[in-house]
Amino acid sequence: MDNIPTASSLFDINDKVAIITGATGGFGAVAAKGLAKAGAHVMLTGRKEDTLIPLVKEIIDAGFTADYIAGDPVSHDDNKKIVAHTVEKFGGIDIVVTAAGMNKVGPITEQSVEDWEQVMDVNVKGTYLMCKEAGKVMIEQGRGGKVIIVSSARSTLGMANYTAYSPSKAATDLLAKSLACEWGPHKINVNAIAPTVFRTALTQWMFEDDAFYKNFLKRIPIGRLGEAEDFVGLLIYLSSTASDFMTGSILAMDGGYTAG
Repeated sequence: MDNIPTASSLFDINDKVAIITGATGGFGAVAAKGLAKAGAHVMLTGRKEDTLIPLVKEIIDAGFTADYIAGDPVSHDDNKKIVAHTVEKFGGIDIVVTAAGMNKVGPITEQSVEDWEQVMDVNVKGTYLMCKEAGKVMIEQGRGGKVIIVSSARSTLGMANYTAYSPSKAATDLLAKSLACEWGPHKINVNAIAPTVFRTALTQWMFEDDAFYKNFLKRIPIGRLGEAEDFVGLLIYLSSTASDFMTGSILAMDGGYTAG
């Protein structure tokens, strides 16, 4: 029994330092709160300072540790500043959650090239840039780390009018796998969480379309759509020593949507 760790030690992320991109969005905000409540020092970033400020205040008022720095996920300079500010404030980086993302739906024949590029930039380039800059610090620290990329069930399933979003998430899945291979020797685990439709600002239109909503529920064995809080458990697992032998995995968090 001596070689079997306790549950509390396996999932302990107390005093770990986490950067959460897209903290102004549904997944990012919940990730920030969930990691903070588990004891991590969280650095929140996103474009909207007026959203970041009250979120940080909420976390601090609850007795946990948080700070923020506004930044554009597709700006290389901003990503450098975010990483530098985190190191200056908290002394290093242990966990990175890339939750910045967007979608613009429309037929490929009608969608503007600019809209397609914007989706690819935020979802792919933004993830790449944060991994690039945070990875430098994590490698130099020499203590390993955890990178969690927020993907989507649509990274492996096509859908009409999703010719920007689905390819962008497929790209970040392969980025996770490539970085897992590249950073394995540094004991940096890189995995992705692939949710189906969750109740966030990005998917609000789906909840408002009654026909779409009811039809979509038929595809989910558990019988409901996801709430952002549903992925906190998996997030803690991927952030902790419990997942030390898992890397390069794309984990479905979808109520069984992709099971059949």
